[in-house]
Amino acid sequence: MEELTEIETVAQVIQLAVAPVFLLAGIAGLLNVLSVRLGRAVDRVRVVETRLGKEPHPEHVDVLQAEIGALWSRIRLANWSIRMFVAGALVVCLVIVSLFFSELAAINISAAIVVFFLGAMLLLIMGLILFLIEVSISTRSIGTGITEILDEDKPA
Repeated sequence: MEELTEIETVAQVIQLAVAPVFLLAGIAGLLNVLSVRLGRAVDRVRVVETRLGKEPHPEHVDVLQAEIGALWSRIRLANWSIRMFVAGALVVCLVIVSLFFSELAAINISAAIVVFFLGAMLLLIMGLILFLIEVSISTRSIGTGITEILDEDKPA
């Protein structure tokens, strides 16, 4: 069998690294979605906290405080989800670097590459679970307090 030239070897490693690079692009998209959701939750907390300080109806205070509690839960979950995705992306980068290092140094570190890849997948799974919980809290709390306040403000 004919031995590959260095250029052909590098080309093969680049081909192997393409899948993890696409994975990085997907993670970047998820990070974008999460950062927008995080920003919106933070902005909403500011609005609700401002309204809470000016709320004349004691019964509305409880509703607003419950909304703030849900928003802070969402913020924490989004923050942890972002951390998991960033950590997963960093480990995917380790996979790519390891692929090149393994080929260029002619060292078999396939076990380490497998461990890095599985670690990245576990981090991404945790990030997705946290994201799912954050979305669940968001959809569950939509309109809960607003409907109660609007119903109370209607003339009887």
